[in-house]
Amino acid sequence: MSSRSTSAGRLGPGRILGGVVLSSRPLSWINTAYPFAAAYLLVGGGFDARLVLGTLFFLIPYNIAMYGINDVFDYESDLRNPRKGGVEGAVLAKPLHPWILGASAVTVIPFAAYLWTVGTVVSGIWLAVSLFAVLAYSAKGLRFKERPFLDSMTSSAHFVTPAIVGATLTGVGLGWGFWTPILAFLLWGMASQALGAVQDIAADREAGIGSIATVVGAGRTALFATLLYAASAVLLLFRDDAGLLAALIPLMYAVNSGRFIGLPDAECERARAAWRVFLRLNFFAGFLLTMLLLWMRVL
Repeated sequence: MSSRSTSAGRLGPGRILGGVVLSSRPLSWINTAYPFAAAYLLVGGGFDARLVLGTLFFLIPYNIAMYGINDVFDYESDLRNPRKGGVEGAVLAKPLHPWILGASAVTVIPFAAYLWTVGTVVSGIWLAVSLFAVLAYSAKGLRFKERPFLDSMTSSAHFVTPAIVGATLTGVGLGWGFWTPILAFLLWGMASQALGAVQDIAADREAGIGSIATVVGAGRTALFATLLYAASAVLLLFRDDAGLLAALIPLMYAVNSGRFIGLPDAECERARAAWRVFLRLNFFAGFLLTMLLLWMRVL
């Protein structure tokens, strides 16, 4: 049996819990909880139960479902992908798959029901959109991840919709001051998904999986990602408060992806270097964004 997959031996509670946690990508939990909490507080929400439980939901259960469902339905292709089997994606033995899917439902439903009950009609709609995107990206019969360009948009929605849920949960009217950076965030997410797909072109084609990168090609996908990052930066310039500083964040990503414009498909795995930089940039950009938001609040 491959060392990259969890043993299919006796499934005790510890092995099941470990598989669920591993598949949820703990290093990425903050990427969905942060947008919810930041949007909720910045728009006008307070330190209350909705903040705590909503942040907890988008921190753990949401990621159990998003990544767990993906790992279950991508199992066969992930076996062929050299970067899977660690922090970038678990390769779990098939006996664990029902437990992963069960954990997704058991952890998500109570929190989603709570947020639906205490929220607004609009926040409820956005929560439904968010959960549908989680399911549709990977689940058999939908598989948006295999539909070029829709794959990038759906993946980005995984991170953007928590922010929208957080903001609309407050019931405060939202203007362009909110929706402009949200659109910039959406473009940033689409660019990031496309960039990540470049390194997987060979593995995806071997597995018969479509993606924006398998259709457009490595070099042009890198160009697409770079243009989206640049467009994200331009949108942020329209903000009156610190827009210039905020625009520098997606520009850092544009420089990273721009290095691989024109990359031949046969050398797609070279783009793994861009992905490594991307993962590091996320921590740095998160720090800069936090400082910027705090500064805006003080002003």
